[in-house]
Amino acid sequence: SYPCRQCALVALRDVKVYLKEDGGQIAVFDATNTTRERRDLILGFAKENAFKVFFVESVCDDPEVIAANIMDVKVSSPDYPEQNRERVMEDFLKRIECYKVTYQPLDPDEYDKDMSFIKVINVGCRFLVNRVQDYIQSKIVYYLMNIRVHSHSIYLCRHGESEHNLQGRIGGDSGLSAHGRQFARALRDFIEEQKLPDLKVWTSQLRRTIQTAEELAVPYEQWKILNEIDAGVCEEMTYEMIQDSFPEEFALRDQDKYHYRYPGGESYQDLVQRLEPVIMELERQGNVLVICHQAVMRCLLAYFLDKSAEDLPYLKCPLHEVLKLTPVAYGKTALTIPLILRKNPTPTLHRRNSYTPLSSHDQVKRPRLYSVGSHPGLPLAPSVSTPQFPRAPEGTALRQNQVSVVY
Repeated sequence: SYPCRQCALVALRDVKVYLKEDGGQIAVFDATNTTRERRDLILGFAKENAFKVFFVESVCDDPEVIAANIMDVKVSSPDYPEQNRERVMEDFLKRIECYKVTYQPLDPDEYDKDMSFIKVINVGCRFLVNRVQDYIQSKIVYYLMNIRVHSHSIYLCRHGESEHNLQGRIGGDSGLSAHGRQFARALRDFIEEQKLPDLKVWTSQLRRTIQTAEELAVPYEQWKILNEIDAGVCEEMTYEMIQDSFPEEFALRDQDKYHYRYPGGESYQDLVQRLEPVIMELERQGNVLVICHQAVMRCLLAYFLDKSAEDLPYLKCPLHEVLKLTPVAYGKTALTIPLILRKNPTPTLHRRNSYTPLSSHDQVKRPRLYSVGSHPGLPLAPSVSTPQFPRAPEGTALRQNQVSVVY
């Protein structure tokens, strides 16, 4: 209809401004582009502005999956404020029937054979991929083919207190302290109480995480990419020692903690890229307990709770606490569970995109600098916004629907 077309044109103008004037690199035009006319409009707009387009079509004809998704996602959607579940189900099923009247699916054999797109069928049961042409499109396909829509929980915690923690030293490969072993036993009791079916336990290859997992008396997997951030020449030093030995490095790190790279080591930005395979597996798996390290846990939280790169290095990840992440519509909830400190702790509930970030209140935003000799050969992403993880879609559309990625 005419009003819908006008809304689409207004949104596309916003896309143009974002990509050409605001320094944006990728825009997602999230709309029900279910007709060839609408998709041709988008393609014409892209050609006129020298943009590339990749279509994402989600199709589901499984009645049970549709009903479950409406209950899980649409009941809490802003589209249905203060409505009961029965009315939501009835209304949304009517909307699906209306879409069927005009829906024209992507046709890889004839009309759309030259277009780049992925068709996701029945929430990932099958995929159809057509003419993937560049790195961005291949990353979108990789991500969509790995995420799963299912009920599960992810448990994150740091290893028990280590000998280096007691001494204030960073990095290294020290073992657990007596207090750290106490936490490991408390973690075992906590996991047993949860009665989680088919729980998987992942650790790094460093002794403090392995010793924590050993107390659980369950099988576990070691992941090298879960190792703590590499502090390079600063490994096994205290921050006071770093300030005395490398005062310039200490100052540079303080000015931009996310991009700062330890000499001979890593930055948080490097760690984000290193952890991508783990994140993909966490999206695919059922219940998982990840026993990791402070910097690693910060990166995982930044992804799952949608925190910015500026906030990421300051996310609070204390020792001897477990964070339970549970998928909900349009995000994940995070439940913080302290162990040992209180016999019957009161869990703290956080919500993705909540008003208060999980970061220190004394955080100071500073201009970006780099360590001596570690300036990247190519420009980094413009203006720090979010870590460059693949991003999960906000909910799952279970009717015929297309999303356009414009860049």
